[in-house]
Amino acid sequence: MPDISLTTVVLLCLAAALAGWIDAVVGGGGLLLLPALLIGFPNLAPTYALGTNKAVAITGTSIAAVTYARRTRLDPALAARLAGLALLSAGGGALFASAVNKEILQPLIMVVLLGVAAFVVWKPRFGTEATGREVTRKRRLLALAVAGVGVAFYDGLIGPGTGTFLVISLVAILHLDMLTASATAKVVNVGTNLGALLVFGAAGTVLWKLAAGMAAFNMAGGWIGAHMAVRKGSGFVRAVLLVVVTALVLRLAYDQWWS
Repeated sequence: MPDISLTTVVLLCLAAALAGWIDAVVGGGGLLLLPALLIGFPNLAPTYALGTNKAVAITGTSIAAVTYARRTRLDPALAARLAGLALLSAGGGALFASAVNKEILQPLIMVVLLGVAAFVVWKPRFGTEATGREVTRKRRLLALAVAGVGVAFYDGLIGPGTGTFLVISLVAILHLDMLTASATAKVVNVGTNLGALLVFGAAGTVLWKLAAGMAAFNMAGGWIGAHMAVRKGSGFVRAVLLVVVTALVLRLAYDQWWS
C-alpha cells in the first residue's frame, strides 16, 4: 500500500461510515466513497479505488442485508436468485472496468437518474406502500434481467448509484414498497460487491489493509442506516432516495464538465 497520512486515513474512514449509511437506506454510497478514494490516492490507477471500494462496501451491505432480513417482509428465495445472478454479472462488469469510457457512460447515467427523480416527484405515492398486485412470472424474469444482470453488470463496471437503480427497478417491476425494495436491494448488492471483489482481488487492485480499517466504519454506518430505514418506513427511504439521486447527478455533472 502506498504511503498515506493519518489525516487521510481518518477522513476515508468517516467517508466509509457515511457511505455505509447511505447504502443501507437507499444505495448510492459509492458516489461518496469512490471520489474519496480517488482524491486520497491521486497517483494510483482508478481500478484500485474501484477494488478497494468493493472490499469496504461489501461489509456494510452485508450488515444491512442481515438487519433488513430480520425486520422486513423480505422474499428470501427471490433475493437469493437475484444475488446469485448479480454475483456473476458484476464479475463480468469488473473484467471490463479498465476499458470503460466515462465520457460516454456518465451522460447516459445522468439522463436516467434525472428521469428517475422526475418520476418519483411526479408519482408521490410511488413506493410508499406495496400495491398488492400479483407479480407474474414474466415480471419476475424481467426483474432478474434488469436487476440481476443489467444493474449488476453496471456495478462491476463503475458502480455509483447501483443501490438506487436496484431499488427503483424492484419497485417498478415487482410493485414492492420502498422499504422492501431497499431490503431486497441490499441482498443483491452483496452479490454484486462479491462478484466484482473477486475479480479486483485476483487482479491485485485492492488495498486490503486500508479496506479493513474502513470496513469497520462502513459496517457501523450500514447498521445504523438499516435500523433507521426500518424504523421510519418507506416515506423516509423515498425522501433519502431523492436526495441521493440529486447528489449523484450533481457529482456526475461535476466530473463530466468541470473537473
